[in-house]
Amino acid sequence: MLLNTTILVSTVLVMEAVAWAIHKYVMHGPGWGWHRSHHVEHDEVLEKNDLYAVIFAGLALLLIVFSPGRGPLYWVGIGMTVYGFLYFVVHDGLVHQRWPFRYVPRNGYLKRLVQAHRLHHAVDGRDGCVSFGFLYAPPVRRLKEDLRRGGAPLSRDAET
Repeated sequence: MLLNTTILVSTVLVMEAVAWAIHKYVMHGPGWGWHRSHHVEHDEVLEKNDLYAVIFAGLALLLIVFSPGRGPLYWVGIGMTVYGFLYFVVHDGLVHQRWPFRYVPRNGYLKRLVQAHRLHHAVDGRDGCVSFGFLYAPPVRRLKEDLRRGGAPLSRDAET
């Protein structure tokens, strides 16, 4: 049981690093065609960007279903699923309020997470963005400095 728990928790942590890299180098690179939908204002319930979640969920499901005897790959799939759930709650719910989730953090880590993601969206287009993680947020002061150094103008929303 300890090994399974270790695999699950490790997978959740590793997924943040994997998601960061995919967000920066795929979504803001050759995968911008899908991800662009997440960076433009719209009133739709779904975005083309949500296809990334479908791909990750499909991969996790494959690992869960086809792992023999609940072996290590099963727990990797469960860890990916836990990460996906956390992403859904934090990113889609708390940060973007894409579902009836109206909590606005006033201080602490959750406020920093929301601010960091707003700064990610403070740049028009895919270049010059900061803060590519979903559950980890660098200090807001550092992100603002990075944006200013890159010459990207801060939107009014990003200043909060």
